Amino acid sequence: MKITEHLSNAKKTLFSFEILPPLKGENIDNLYNHIDPLMEFKPPFIDVTYHREEFVYKKRENGLLEKKSIRKRPGTVGICAAIKNKYNVDTVPHIICGGFNKEETENALIDLNFLGIDNVLLLQGDAIKTESVFVAENGGHKYASDLLGQVVDMNKGKYLDEDLLNANPTDFCIGVAGYPEKHFAAPNLKTDMKYLKMKVDMGADYIVTQMFFDNKKYFEFVKKCREMGINVPIIPGLKPLTTKRQLNVLPRIFYIDLPEELADAVEKCKDDKQVRQVGIEWTIKQSKELVKFGVPVLHYYSMGKSNSVLNIAKELF
Repeated sequence: MKITEHLSNAKKTLFSFEILPPLKGENIDNLYNHIDPLMEFKPPFIDVTYHREEFVYKKRENGLLEKKSIRKRPGTVGICAAIKNKYNVDTVPHIICGGFNKEETENALIDLNFLGIDNVLLLQGDAIKTESVFVAENGGHKYASDLLGQVVDMNKGKYLDEDLLNANPTDFCIGVAGYPEKHFAAPNLKTDMKYLKMKVDMGADYIVTQMFFDNKKYFEFVKKCREMGINVPIIPGLKPLTTKRQLNVLPRIFYIDLPEELADAVEKCKDDKQVRQVGIEWTIKQSKELVKFGVPVLHYYSMGKSNSVLNIAKELF
């Protein structure tokens, strides 16, 4: 079932979460152990992230350095199929620009279509560590809007091979990212939202936000979206804090602000166990306010750990 269908059929705010594929070499049972306790709360869908390649340099016998590409967390398509098969729940694979050319993107989408996976979340993806800015793959997409255009074309039966006649159209429900505190590459929030509106006009069916810790940012974002004519569902993305280190790491990586009240509470914690409790309580408070606001789904970034999300869900669902 499509995400938009789940939302239109819902009589109350739904629960969903995002997972990371296991590191290469790990057993998928580790992932199931994370998902199992959360299934009690009947998530209609689970997001599965995609992680692009990284480059390492290995010294060869002749003393020269060899550049090697590695993927630390492969298997997004296979994991989506496995989760769908094991739990009978819809999955949302993330499709990114980085590391794919257009043909590889098309082949991944064909595989997903054959597996009966109806939903995709389209993202530009991060720059690799050796690059200061995002660089598109040769023959790939530079922007998420370009990637969106390819999926929309496939939904119309238009594939890369122009000689392909009477091709069956795909029927993906398309999600895109929204940034209540603006995308870091945008000069301002208004410009960022202009591009978001363009993606919705192109055919995006729903929006999932970047994590935020101040609900006012989300409320203002939704208001501005509606004023611009962006009328698709806007799903809030939430992440409970789990370590003191995240006070500095999250703002630097995700270009977000943490409220003073939350930062002060975390700084007073003696250890990360206390931080986890602060994070749980803060996210519960956020979640209850968002439910009153009428959000369609509470979507949690679990980062491969279920304990905090489990404790939050127990209070809400």
